[in-house]
Amino acid sequence: MTALVAAHDALLLDLDGTLFRGGTALPGAREALARAAERGVRLGYLTNNGSRSARQVAEHLSGLGFAAAVDEVVTSGQAAARALVQRLPARATVLVVGSADLAAEVRAAGLELTDRAEQADAVVQGHSPDTAWPRLAEACLAIRGGALWVACNIDPTLPTERGELPGNGSMVAALRTATGGEPVVAGKPEPWLFEEAVRRTGARRPLVVGDRLDTDIVGATAAGLPALLVLTGVSGAGEVLGATEPERPWYLGADLTVLDLSPEVARVGIRPPWSVRRADSGLVLGAAGAESRPDPVAALRALCAVHWRSGGGSFRVLADDPIAADALVVLGLAHPVRAPHYPGAC
Repeated sequence: MTALVAAHDALLLDLDGTLFRGGTALPGAREALARAAERGVRLGYLTNNGSRSARQVAEHLSGLGFAAAVDEVVTSGQAAARALVQRLPARATVLVVGSADLAAEVRAAGLELTDRAEQADAVVQGHSPDTAWPRLAEACLAIRGGALWVACNIDPTLPTERGELPGNGSMVAALRTATGGEPVVAGKPEPWLFEEAVRRTGARRPLVVGDRLDTDIVGATAAGLPALLVLTGVSGAGEVLGATEPERPWYLGADLTVLDLSPEVARVGIRPPWSVRRADSGLVLGAAGAESRPDPVAALRALCAVHWRSGGGSFRVLADDPIAADALVVLGLAHPVRAPHYPGAC
């Protein structure tokens, strides 16, 4: 059997919610990536956080037990610098709203730095807790004066131990309001970060792996790349089943151990013992003939295959038998109303 991971020459990996949660590696994640590396699959660690350097990200991953090298990390700051280089003449001047690490990425790309709006050919904006009004004011003047505007990401909040705090997207919103402009976005869900990761890894058959429909999967779709969604982070089974077309992954897994399954098993589709039929009351899931408790994520793959094929949208899922009912509970899709011919249904 060919494993899903063996069908690809690189994994482009989201971090929080995919590899770890908070300060703890997710179960099986380190081992799954170690097996991938043993197969010769290249790894790219993607982060939307443009305020941290690739070295800082690699050190954090190493501290959690992942064998991450600096050159395997791809940040939205790097993607932003690449976007600037592709749109500006050589030695153009850039006003940086963000961290010293973001400024270093801009310099490493061969661009000049300036603190003055009148001298800026472009503005690049990334998160920094030290960003103050005078810097935003210079950026505002530069953008209103016609400077190219690139944002590392537009995440509205930033998770911290104290809770969700204003992220780069909130600061971008301030400049949107002040200028009426719209930035080029380098991070997820736009394709720049994924394209930069493909360029850096030299991948020909990459697979994007993430836990969020609205960033990881939408970004992969925009970049024209296949994607695997794992249910270890933000997006749950209900969101997946109701996903819009750009949010729909090729593959679904409970966690990164899905990489060891065959592509046929991991891909969205119907496989025994699961069956799905449409009824007036909604989608009806069954597991007729199952001799043991089958994989509930396989049930989700089957449900998605049928629901997406008919256009998706709102849904209601019912169980055709006790095994299916148990799977819906595990997936968080249980509904109090049973299918009409479920034994004992009213």
